[in-house]
Amino acid sequence: MATISPASDFAPVAASAAAPAVRTRDPRLDFYRGIAMFIILIAHIPNDPWAKWIPARFGFSDATEIFVFCSGMASAIAFGGAFMRKGWLLGTARVSFRIWQVYWAHICLFFFVAMTMAALDNSGLFQKSYVSSLNLQHFFNDPLPQMVGIFTLTYVPNYFDILPMYLVVLAMMPLFMALFRIGFWAAATASVAIWVVAQTGVLALPAEPWSERQWFFNPFGWQLLFFTGFAFMRGWIPAPPVSKTLMWAAALFLILSAPFGSWKVFLWVQSGWPDLADEIRKVWPLTKEFRDKTDFGLFRYMHFLSLAYLGWVVAGEHGHRLIASGDSLGARVWQVALTLISKVGQQSLAVFVFSMAAARLIGVVLDQTGRDVASVLVANLIGFAMIIAVAYLAAWFKSHPWKSKK
Repeated sequence: MATISPASDFAPVAASAAAPAVRTRDPRLDFYRGIAMFIILIAHIPNDPWAKWIPARFGFSDATEIFVFCSGMASAIAFGGAFMRKGWLLGTARVSFRIWQVYWAHICLFFFVAMTMAALDNSGLFQKSYVSSLNLQHFFNDPLPQMVGIFTLTYVPNYFDILPMYLVVLAMMPLFMALFRIGFWAAATASVAIWVVAQTGVLALPAEPWSERQWFFNPFGWQLLFFTGFAFMRGWIPAPPVSKTLMWAAALFLILSAPFGSWKVFLWVQSGWPDLADEIRKVWPLTKEFRDKTDFGLFRYMHFLSLAYLGWVVAGEHGHRLIASGDSLGARVWQVALTLISKVGQQSLAVFVFSMAAARLIGVVLDQTGRDVASVLVANLIGFAMIIAVAYLAAWFKSHPWKSKK
């Protein structure tokens, strides 16, 4: 076998794998990731009544799964091609640069939110402690070791746990790309094996030094979903057929699993069919294990794949149903909504970081105004407008307008 340079390590693989070109944006990816960003904002506004109606209240999976799966798909576009075109070393360098960006986004998010909560408490204007509401009193009471913990990711407060998980999953990408040189089966087997081991708890990461609490999102469990999205977008896994049988199977799983995955739905069942609710309660411990969010339980995976399949079918081939046609008012409104949602999805990191900070401040405002229907409506719509504005601003900066010759 001829010796090849590291910079061209993946050239033979790219040719033999016949991976499709995935350099263009997929409207389905942008749209659904945008939807996830709006849901994540609602979910993180403290005591937001709208949060009672997000997908997490009706099944095992929630917007976190959408975010992670779509991040895997986006990574296939942004980084997978770099590995194939430029080789393993430069592909790894590309991923490392993204890790660097996400790491500092996490650090800045933490210190900004901590600062704003401290400023609110220090103002003396509020009866409640906003620092304590985020369980950050340990940081302020003993900042020296916690400062080290924040930077080394050994101190990961619950509100700030998604980006650290994403960092570790990104860091695993060079490993899986190297395994893909052997074959897809090697990468897939490794991903499933790591997920299985994660279910035992031995790969749990410590979240704080004063207790045994672990990272709320175990990256070694969640990587399975990330690399599933990655594999679909790279063409390693073929797209499923549009089948009525699969559609019915997915829909039935979503409906029948709802009482097991959601206390909200379970209470509805209990009010109408108490005997059925008793049977569900008997198997709840098993269900609880398989719906575990920390290690990404099996039912969450099955639930999300069912939901994703239906979303994929609804969007149509190449997402053509997401594109409005005609001059009717409804078509124009849909086109505007689609454009705004997709723009948010395209700038997910900037939007996510901003929304996590803004959500706490929106919660403070609601604490003062009350959470009546009108106040909640205005607060959420203002939040939506802000993340849309951030998406457009981030896109403007990324366009490097100062380099334009005009």
